[in-house]
Amino acid sequence: MKLKFLGAAKTVTGSFFLLEANNVKFAIDCGLFQGNEELKQRNYREFVVDPKSIDFLILTHAHIDHSGLIPKLCKHGFKGLIYCSRASEELAKVLLPDAGFIQESEVERKNRKRKRAGDKLLEPIYTAQDATDCLAQLKSLNLDEIVQIAPGIEIRLRDAGHILGSCIVEVWIEENGHKQKLVFTGDLGNNNQPIIKDPAVIESADYLIMESTYGDRCHKDVEKRRDQLKQVIDEAMQKGGNLIIPSFAVERTQDLLYDLHQLHRSGELDPSIDIYIDSPLAIAATQIFQKSVEDYDFETRKLLDEGSHPLTLPNLKFSRTQEDSMLLNTVKGHTIIISASGMCDAGRIKHHLKHNLWREESTILFVGFQAVGTLGRRILDGEKLVKIHGEQVAVNASIRNIDAYSAHADQHGLISWVRGFNSLPRTIFLVHGEENSQLSLAEILSDEFHIPVQIPDWQSEFELLYDKEQDAVESTFKPLPNGLEKALKAEKLYLDLTMRLNNYFMEQWNTKDYDKIIESIKLLEGKLDQA
Repeated sequence: MKLKFLGAAKTVTGSFFLLEANNVKFAIDCGLFQGNEELKQRNYREFVVDPKSIDFLILTHAHIDHSGLIPKLCKHGFKGLIYCSRASEELAKVLLPDAGFIQESEVERKNRKRKRAGDKLLEPIYTAQDATDCLAQLKSLNLDEIVQIAPGIEIRLRDAGHILGSCIVEVWIEENGHKQKLVFTGDLGNNNQPIIKDPAVIESADYLIMESTYGDRCHKDVEKRRDQLKQVIDEAMQKGGNLIIPSFAVERTQDLLYDLHQLHRSGELDPSIDIYIDSPLAIAATQIFQKSVEDYDFETRKLLDEGSHPLTLPNLKFSRTQEDSMLLNTVKGHTIIISASGMCDAGRIKHHLKHNLWREESTILFVGFQAVGTLGRRILDGEKLVKIHGEQVAVNASIRNIDAYSAHADQHGLISWVRGFNSLPRTIFLVHGEENSQLSLAEILSDEFHIPVQIPDWQSEFELLYDKEQDAVESTFKPLPNGLEKALKAEKLYLDLTMRLNNYFMEQWNTKDYDKIIESIKLLEGKLDQA
């Protein structure tokens, strides 16, 4: 069995992993590269693998950095099925054609200048029609159901808690009479996010391919993010300018609507503030969210039962057409504009930044990860002059950031999720992260769990061999109080105890918690004495 890393290697975007086993070749994700010019150029190159040779593809979720090169893959000969969750299929049907349209628009704008300069004209990576043509290959699967999709290959999709429909992918591959299990996290979400369910706990894996976006940091004041949003809104309105929020169309926009709804519900949001969603994609995604009630968590369902839909507001307006969007450029105050793309590299947000960045009374609020090299990252990093649509724009607006809106698990969340394994992987491969984040997370994972952690290079390949000696790697946790040495001799009982109680040592805990642990250890010792 061979695993090749064709994207999201030492960078956050372009997820694309290729597996070969049993004379079958299949991929996990096929995402667009975003960021600096060097990364973007990868989108225009030929695929390292012949698309015609890929038998099928599994899509973890619909975000463009995971799905955005699927139309190109199909355009160049991939004919297989694209397996995903039902919600991912619905979202991909609006996301991918929109991505094609944006690419056509961006190339058309650039070509006007290139034509005047006598330069060679550019071709879009794919068109909106190319994207529409590939949608027939999507096939949704039920979550938590094991499905055989090729001889000796089974998969199961589990909830990743990142965005609506996002999945962890479990893959079982049987070769030469031996079965091995790989787990691809896709993008892991935080626990207790609004609207969607928490990430599923995975019990075992031979190899774990794990995201590491926030592997070197922890989200601050997550429970206070609504208060932070209110503070930014109040300050922006007092300054007299617009509040511009670059936002990912899927999940982040809906998270913002959820918190704005809650602020309105509690009487903390001025009802006279005009709130615009200026993104056809975000509008379409919101409509998909509104009808996907079966994917909601308990708290969101409870709001619905109380007759309060968390994605609605009386002062919310949808800017659907290009003309509607252009009219917003004339608005100069008492307005919140939420627009895509989230990293400010394409779409309508660039126009709103062009018309608001230079105004001292305006406020720009970032609520999502900004990859290195993107316009959003450059603004957030403090550049005072940026180029938008070929024009230099001064950055005079107030720049704010609320890190707590991230849909990615932070360092603590990633490590806690790994602790959920009953049987740890033989190797962890860290992907979907900048190198500093990966190095930091790798060190912690290696120290705590005592298993190899790999950080693959782009296009690197690994042969995953069956190792009878490591058929099961047991969990290793931080030392617990006196009396546990005996428990180490009884692995199942030890794992049961540590799985239930280890979080006391990683979170805040008090004397009462400690007493519970000691009591559990005494019970465990009693079981051992009886054994």
